[in-house]
Amino acid sequence: MNSITVKLNTDFEKSEEILSAELAKVGFGILTKIDVSQTLKKKIDVDFQPLIILGACNPKFAHQALIHDLDLSLLLPCNVTLTQAQGEIGTIVKAVDPRELIGGAELGGLAQEAYNKLSEALEGAQNVANGQ
Repeated sequence: MNSITVKLNTDFEKSEEILSAELAKVGFGILTKIDVSQTLKKKIDVDFQPLIILGACNPKFAHQALIHDLDLSLLLPCNVTLTQAQGEIGTIVKAVDPRELIGGAELGGLAQEAYNKLSEALEGAQNVANGQ
């Protein structure tokens, strides 16, 4: 699956803080946060690399999609993940590419707009984290 991917040269907690702020700047709020490594440890006593899944939602995009097809609720919210960079300091951030999930002429423009906003947020987070 294609994703929007950036590397933030900051620790995990700071990366989440920066990313959340940049998502908010382009109209996305965080509806859910799943700490996968913590959940796996608690539920099945397995150690797993740091992994957080943020459920990001832009109400305008969600509303437009749901008016068109209520089944698109299966794709909401947009997932954004944070994982620790392997063998180096930093955090890898990935967001789902909405253009892969939503097709068709009616929603192609909406998917592109959502992709543009997510890309803007991730690039903004990268710029903040990397001191640009």
